[in-house]
Amino acid sequence: MNSNIYKSSLSLYPFVMVALLFISSCAENKKKSSVDNTENSVIGTNANDVIPFFQHWNLILGDGTNAGQAINYENKNFFYTTKEGKENWVVYKTPNAGNTHGTSNNTRTELAQLKKWLPTNDAKMNATLKVMNVSNTGDASVASTYAVVVGQIHSADGHENEPLKIFYKKFPGHDKGSVFWNYEINTAGDDNSKRWDYSYPIWGYDFSVVGTTKDTYPPEPNDGITLGEEFSYEVAIKDGIMHLTFTSEGHETKTFTKNLTKSEYTKSSSIPQQTQHLFVPIGQDGVEREDGYANEGLFFKLGCYNQTNGKDPKVNKVWCSGAETHGGDIQKQYADGNYAEVWFKSASIEISDHAISNAGYFEANDGLSQKIVYPNEVISFMDKFKILMGNGTTVEELTEFEDKDFFYTVIDGTRRWVVYKTPNSGVTSPNSSNTRTELQEKSEWTPEEGGRLTGTCKVMQVSISGDARVAASYAVVVGQIHSGEGHENEPLKIFYKKFPGQDKGSVFWNYEINTAGNDNSGRWDYSTAVWGHDMSVIGKSKNDYPAEPKDGIALGEEFSYEVNVYKGIMYLTFKSENHQTKTFTKNLIKSDYVNQSDLPTQVRRLFVPIGQDGTESATAYSGELGYFKQGAYNQTNGKDPKANMVWCAGAETYGGDIAKQYENGCYAEVWFREATVGPGVPQQ
Repeated sequence: MNSNIYKSSLSLYPFVMVALLFISSCAENKKKSSVDNTENSVIGTNANDVIPFFQHWNLILGDGTNAGQAINYENKNFFYTTKEGKENWVVYKTPNAGNTHGTSNNTRTELAQLKKWLPTNDAKMNATLKVMNVSNTGDASVASTYAVVVGQIHSADGHENEPLKIFYKKFPGHDKGSVFWNYEINTAGDDNSKRWDYSYPIWGYDFSVVGTTKDTYPPEPNDGITLGEEFSYEVAIKDGIMHLTFTSEGHETKTFTKNLTKSEYTKSSSIPQQTQHLFVPIGQDGVEREDGYANEGLFFKLGCYNQTNGKDPKVNKVWCSGAETHGGDIQKQYADGNYAEVWFKSASIEISDHAISNAGYFEANDGLSQKIVYPNEVISFMDKFKILMGNGTTVEELTEFEDKDFFYTVIDGTRRWVVYKTPNSGVTSPNSSNTRTELQEKSEWTPEEGGRLTGTCKVMQVSISGDARVAASYAVVVGQIHSGEGHENEPLKIFYKKFPGQDKGSVFWNYEINTAGNDNSGRWDYSTAVWGHDMSVIGKSKNDYPAEPKDGIALGEEFSYEVNVYKGIMYLTFKSENHQTKTFTKNLIKSDYVNQSDLPTQVRRLFVPIGQDGTESATAYSGELGYFKQGAYNQTNGKDPKANMVWCAGAETYGGDIAKQYENGCYAEVWFREATVGPGVPQQ
């Protein structure tokens, strides 16, 4: 076999060479990183004196910086050397929150190999290390909390997934933690959002063992590894097979093999039970390419890749930890244990002569976490809409537009989303009491002409204050049809509503009558439940909440809707994984409510007592121009319920201070990952 072999034991370098390197580094003062950093210095022993292989890696720091080849280099915040007894160690340290690299949620101080190789090439990585700290805060029910990755194989091509991640994880209060390794599938097709990991225990538990609540921990593993206890790994790739060996004094040596060029997971029926338990409930249920990672360039990574972050667990119950981050202040995180730290005393890599440059990966990922990804890059139809935001600002052209307070994009660990966010009180449209960050279609159409709108979304927040007797409290509208003529009423509003203290909320849709005559004050909505309750289910007093819906939708749980208006008929379809698909039809050009006797019981109970008892024009919305709206139309406001016991929510608004409302949960936030708009089509 022809190979270049790079070994990492200090004994491979003569003492004279080490001395020369030290003298040379002193003469040059210090190696400059890619950014000016006053924390960088060379004092005494350098990392390449301890493990002389840094010419084969770029070093990514916990502030997102690519420091390049870490020769004669240190950074006192992230990467330096230390001595314990007679042994020198290289320290990798990174906080729970800072700037990261590529599309990850997590910070890292980690080496990334400068060359990439195919799974059919020979490659090897060895390391001896000890984990000195993992975050002491986070949500125990989230699998990645309290964990750090100390070595991995990463793909530079395709989805850039990870066929190997070696983890250490320890719950607070335990002496022993677990070491396990994960295989991430190379998802079939172009959509990588359904990717998942399968986890193998080495010592202690696998990744799927989590707490039943935020602060409940499973039993301590009997055969675990303590903080500060050494262990070693060897990763060897030969003929498409990954061979893993793990050793630690006083523990059984463990070996594993995994085929990287032939998948076990090509059908939904082959998804393992562990994955069905951990990933499928959050919609990550993909299948793998038949040839796995064949023909993709792979590369090693080594160091401290913190798996604990400050993102809200309702975003992703596997990867978003909800840990303390002190607003990104690194020193505060270091001061109270909100970081990961790993020490390495030896390491080596061997790669084939067939390995090639990995520059493309760094070009694609360096600085990506700081790059603005505009909403129109996630959902392409933005040129067909304008937007009204929660501060009253209207923007007509949405190409390459964002506003970090109201309308922007995020990545949740699996895919990009467009965020619509709006407070309980701000500035809104002339005919409404409620703020919105909401798209408005530029084109208009009649029910006879038709139109079609789709959306896949998840509601991340509804106001936590309000009056439970008021039907609109704790609710947000995520899609609607609005009339642009006549009374300018709304033949469709799609709501999400969740009462405080409950896990599940309701999805329902309302039809507002197109009131007969010139007086629109008698208008009312009829509400139809999709999952959970309809709008009329309210509390008996301000802080009295009805029973939680059994078939409801949680915050952060995806659902999708299709609104298809064709030849005057509105067809609605609602879908959500693990929920029954619901369909409805409504005639928009012929009314069901032309007489007082037609008023539904629900309306008589909810609207008639406040004087809203109108009837509808016989032709409903026939011939009226209307348009679609989509986003976050907050239904919770600060108006006194005495003014209107259906629409005036009496919520906290902090005098209209938007920042304070955001800080205290008095806002609505909705994320969309897919949406389309176009003409109506014949219903299938």
